[in-house]
Amino acid sequence: MDSNEFILKYAEDSGFDKTCIYFFSGSPNLKKVFYSNDSRDGGNSQPRLFVTDTSIARLDSIKDFVALFECDANTANGSANTDNGSSNGSGCLKEGSVLKYGSDYLLVLGAGEKFKTIDSVLTIVRAALERNFTRNCTFVAIGGGVLSDMTAFAASIFKRGIKVEFVPTTVLSMVDASVGGKTGCDIEGYKNMIGSFWPASKLYVWSNFALSLPDNEYISGLAEAIKTAFLFDKEMLKLFEEEKDAIMKRDSAILEKIIGACVRAKAKIVQEDPRENGRRAFLNLGHTFGHGLEAAAGLGCITHGEAVAWGIGRAADLSLLMGLCSKEFAQKTKDLIASYGYDSGQYPKVLSKAFPDEEKSVGIKRILQAMKKDKKNTNLSQIRLTLQKGECDTIITTAKDSDIEKVLGKTGI
Repeated sequence: MDSNEFILKYAEDSGFDKTCIYFFSGSPNLKKVFYSNDSRDGGNSQPRLFVTDTSIARLDSIKDFVALFECDANTANGSANTDNGSSNGSGCLKEGSVLKYGSDYLLVLGAGEKFKTIDSVLTIVRAALERNFTRNCTFVAIGGGVLSDMTAFAASIFKRGIKVEFVPTTVLSMVDASVGGKTGCDIEGYKNMIGSFWPASKLYVWSNFALSLPDNEYISGLAEAIKTAFLFDKEMLKLFEEEKDAIMKRDSAILEKIIGACVRAKAKIVQEDPRENGRRAFLNLGHTFGHGLEAAAGLGCITHGEAVAWGIGRAADLSLLMGLCSKEFAQKTKDLIASYGYDSGQYPKVLSKAFPDEEKSVGIKRILQAMKKDKKNTNLSQIRLTLQKGECDTIITTAKDSDIEKVLGKTGI
């Protein structure tokens, strides 16, 4: 299990120290990383609360790690909260279960965007509180962006802040969600409306987790990588254009290259602007449109990455409409998005499918209203967006409602 280390250092006035990022090749081996000396047999080490979900906990790649844990007698439902009556980890992987190994615990949450709620965040807090965790303890998220966002948010508010570490298991979380300290949860059908900045102290990256992802999750993560290429890396963009077949076949070498480049690119801009007061907002390319679509369709109806990919296409058309980019660049952007199977049309297919009898004007209105609630807006009367003039040439600007409606397909404006 070879690895190399990259350190993201934060500005002195940011309030944060650093994130140590470890890149591993080969199959994931959490047991070796966290228990290399088997030193967690009840010794004096500070406890850790590992947080995962019902889907991740059953992955073959972490089976030996999960098998270390047994059902915790202090869990509200006790050992009765099992699948088969067994007391070991394999039988306690239901939502809300807490398992124990030495001084450490493993909390299992429900899987998916619908569980990205303040209730789930408080479940993490309660699990630590009930087991007498102190401020010297650590939370460790094992999963995708939903889990890292919630676990880090819980860490930021538990006893006014404790350390958090991540093991990202999706491409999306590796290339984007786990890097940089944005945390939070959804509320009232809107994305990430509650949260904080609280970066992980350590990040353990195995690109081979991508090999076991369902197709939709893999495609979702690629969208964030394509976004990063448009923003910061012309060579990576060329790779996406020329190596599509290998990328779609999940070639390990290419995945390691893409994930490593994305992490380093995001780390660089986060180091410059940890709290998104400037250039870090470039990372929101496609997100204002994308978050609007997720809210309009219903959270979980479309993956985050697919919504962002659609949003990148809409941002390209808006940039063209506002005279910021060339027709050739806008078309190139949409062609690349479409080549990977993302929706690049004006009016999103997911809305047509979810609401077949709904007038397009109604769907457009709901997207627009959701965009107005986006947390990145600084003026209630204007929508703030990240747009591009060309490859690696990005600006932050505002747009009129009428122009946004035009690129969503509304006519007669």
